[in-house]
Amino acid sequence: MAYIPKDAKWYLAAMVEEITVEGDSRRIVHKNWTLIRGDSPEDAYRKAHELGRKSDVSYDNPTGRLVQIKFRGLSGLNVIYDELEHGAELIYDELLDLSEEDVEALIVPKQDLAVFQPISPSSGPDYSSRQVLEDAKRLMDGISGEEAPHKT
Repeated sequence: MAYIPKDAKWYLAAMVEEITVEGDSRRIVHKNWTLIRGDSPEDAYRKAHELGRKSDVSYDNPTGRLVQIKFRGLSGLNVIYDELEHGAELIYDELLDLSEEDVEALIVPKQDLAVFQPISPSSGPDYSSRQVLEDAKRLMDGISGEEAPHKT
């Protein structure tokens, strides 16, 4: 069994969800790294599954196709050893007997890190929510239709 500190309260779960869009054979899978509060590994596992099942949803996309999101399970569950604060170590990987070239290949230049990449649309099927987009449009139409405040 892995080492679990007696005072461990936080876990990091890799939650796998599958998204299907009616009429499209491509399968979309998201692996969502989610923070879980648990009093033990068993408690964290139970809570992660409970949270995952709550994410099961169906809705229509903008073209009227049925989108279904289904929680499939966990691909990882790790204890967080440190308190959650700046500099806390969340998880680690141990890699043995790497060459200098292997170590250098692990280092990603700043401009190639995910947080610095431009937002790009998915090349997969459209799994956006028709209702959310319609609600946003109504909200924006309401804002743009308001009269400008008058000075008195």
